[in-house]
Amino acid sequence: MTDPAPTVLWALKLEYDGRPFVGWQRQDNGVSVQQVLEEAASRLAGGAPVPSVVAGRTDAGVHAAGQVAQLALPDRYDARKLRDALNFHMKPHPVVVLQAAPAPPGWNARFSADRRRYRYLILNRRARPALQEGRVWHVAAPLDAAAMQAAAHTLLGRHDFTSFRAASCQAKSPLRTLDRLDVRQEGPLIAIEAEARSFLHHQVRNLVGTLRLVGDGAWPVSRVAEALAARDRSAAGPTAPADGLCLVEVGYPEDLFR
Repeated sequence: MTDPAPTVLWALKLEYDGRPFVGWQRQDNGVSVQQVLEEAASRLAGGAPVPSVVAGRTDAGVHAAGQVAQLALPDRYDARKLRDALNFHMKPHPVVVLQAAPAPPGWNARFSADRRRYRYLILNRRARPALQEGRVWHVAAPLDAAAMQAAAHTLLGRHDFTSFRAASCQAKSPLRTLDRLDVRQEGPLIAIEAEARSFLHHQVRNLVGTLRLVGDGAWPVSRVAEALAARDRSAAGPTAPADGLCLVEVGYPEDLFR
């Protein structure tokens, strides 16, 4: 009986358009990003199943510019060949490997990450999007980005974010430390950047939906802190659409892709 071929654990930086997918995770009701990646990897492993681990399980319609996943493959590829081979087999799906790097012992795409950064884009103009359709939340009513930034500042730090977590959230604790929540406007685009070690399910989209209420004058800035203190999902604003959300970056103590 021959020994199994040695394998290499790879870290992969991924980019994808979330619109055609049911999300990252495999599901019975449609194609997922995980399915596309693992089926391509299986082609490189002689048809054997190749399970993956991911830094962030993005929802249906959510995009990624810097998602990170891991998988183990037979030791016969270098980083460039692996990237190109996976990209070839993932066609025509809008998923690509930007970079591949061998991972050190004990590294884990999810648990080794020490920060995640999301960007949410709002197109704030009367005309609907054409070039940016599916990648922004179109809000026609004028928004006050400065007021949204003032409200965002009150959410920084370590808090119980029950008011901003989905009812279906499976996290054991609602406590999270929000390191960054910035609102900036460039022309008709309002970009909201959120960074933390980890987020609750729908947390960023619920934060954005709440900040929008401040931006259009429906809420005063002070009401956002009150919603946080209430620890009640019904006290905060609605969930913003998935279209505008993108996982921009996942950070690790050591940058494997540098």
